[in-house]
Amino acid sequence: MTSAREIAAGACSGAFTAVEAVTAALARIERVDPVLCAFAEVWEEAALRGARAVDERIAAGERPPLAGVPIGVKGRHGLRGAGPLIAAGCVPVGATAVPGPGTAWQTWGLGRHGRTVNPWRYDRTPGGSSAGSAAAVAAGLVPLATGTDGAGSVRIPAAWCGVVGLKATNGRLPSADRTGLAAPGVLTRCAADAQAYWRVMSGAPETPGGRERRTPIALWSPDLGFADSDPEPVALAHAAAHRLADAGALRLPPPGEPLRLDDPGPAWLALRDGGDLGAAARVRAVNDRRLAALFRRADLLLTPTTPCAAHGHDGPGDRYSTALTWAFNLSGHPALSLPAGLGRDGCPVGLQLVAAPGREELLLAVAGSARW
Repeated sequence: MTSAREIAAGACSGAFTAVEAVTAALARIERVDPVLCAFAEVWEEAALRGARAVDERIAAGERPPLAGVPIGVKGRHGLRGAGPLIAAGCVPVGATAVPGPGTAWQTWGLGRHGRTVNPWRYDRTPGGSSAGSAAAVAAGLVPLATGTDGAGSVRIPAAWCGVVGLKATNGRLPSADRTGLAAPGVLTRCAADAQAYWRVMSGAPETPGGRERRTPIALWSPDLGFADSDPEPVALAHAAAHRLADAGALRLPPPGEPLRLDDPGPAWLALRDGGDLGAAARVRAVNDRRLAALFRRADLLLTPTTPCAAHGHDGPGDRYSTALTWAFNLSGHPALSLPAGLGRDGCPVGLQLVAAPGREELLLAVAGSARW
């Protein structure tokens, strides 16, 4: 699968047209999506019109940074937040699948052909709720798809589908979520494409601003002090963290006092569903203090993205796949899931990188050092 940056470079150089790039993506979707069910809608006519408009811009001398890049947008209302991407030359080809009425929000998506499947194993869920976006990117239907992350809805499917998933700092990009828990995000096959997305959405300069003059210090936590994490995702994520250290992307100091957060689950559910808001505020205050102390002595926090591997389509049972992610929706920290390896079941798991608020560029720079 050609990356978003390669497509844009090819379209701007005249190696191919935006119409050709979008036509190829539509053909892939037509061929694969009846099984994958990653798209709720496909907008063929509108996509081709958009591609022709990009070609006209290039012919007039413009060089849009994401010229001709076919993208999926999360859900039927995903175009509302895609304006900057479209202005940068992206061409939306369809709405990706999200959980339908009566489906478990953390389990699966409902596409136009049926239940969204994990591209690595069709009997497993891709995760939710950005299910279709993750599946479409992992299967090579599009190089980039948007998501929203209210409890891990970008990072969990990114981990289980073996792609990169970035959640922005809460409040840094526009969000319609009344609780403030959800933040926009993106799913891509490589960190460079996630960085291209971030430059467009945030207005960050062309030269990455998050590159460190010194090696970032990263602290490891297998469970944040409360989660019931399975051994295999922990081991694979820990090994990926050491590979980043071996590559010089970060420094892992010897283990010290472990991070112990209060379980954010009850507080998250109270804020979302109207529970005990006083108790939620107390959990948030405690965890905010502990995270602020951590980021005074380190640049990054590393954890497994999920406490468990991708489950079947019958659902997660009484386990929350969000156990290691929703703490950072409550706190607002930016976070990224990076592919960490394959479990014995043949499905991917992820390494979660968390940074201080506003430090998305650091996450992307470290993720870009991964060479596996």
